[in-house]
Amino acid sequence: MKEKTMKRLFLLPALLLALTFGATAQSVQDLPRPQTTAPVSSDAIQQGNWLVGADIGNIGFNFKSTTFNFDIAPRAGYFISDNAVIGASAQLGLSIYNGGENWRYGLTPFVRYYFPEGAAPTHRWFGEAVLGFAGSSDEDSEDDAFLSRVYGVRAGYAHFVASNVALEGTLNLIRSSANIDVDNNTGTGLSVAIGLQIYLPGRNN
Repeated sequence: MKEKTMKRLFLLPALLLALTFGATAQSVQDLPRPQTTAPVSSDAIQQGNWLVGADIGNIGFNFKSTTFNFDIAPRAGYFISDNAVIGASAQLGLSIYNGGENWRYGLTPFVRYYFPEGAAPTHRWFGEAVLGFAGSSDEDSEDDAFLSRVYGVRAGYAHFVASNVALEGTLNLIRSSANIDVDNNTGTGLSVAIGLQIYLPGRNN
């Protein structure tokens, strides 16, 4: 009799624990998951829409010198047709190298095209061409703060996480004769950037 009573006493907490765990697991499953994608890519890149945002983390390596760069590039553009946008981007950044640092700045108009090939409701691939001017200011330099041309191409991927917001990753190949290198020579730089872009509907969309 005592053994049966003891078994019941042990089984009761185990049963309560199992019921509690099951209820908790069910309540967790019922919680809404964070939104990580949105099927809106075709609506976002319509003619008449606007594009605003920034590349928020550009870390790159220059081929001509051992120089690491960090850039922030706010941008704005207008869709002149479906898939095609023109705009301009401000270039603000800092180069750090062995022996000093160098501030960078510039303005680069761009043309971007979203490829129909490989398109999906939640993402788009795109290509971009840039042409503008850039400058820099070498620390303790007598010949600082001059401007020169900058041009290049970018390839990127836009993943839509909300109705008008996309996270972007780009691979950039940029050439500039601005004084952004330690040795003051013209150089070509390859870099990777992560950006956040907002697609604003136009008046007629």
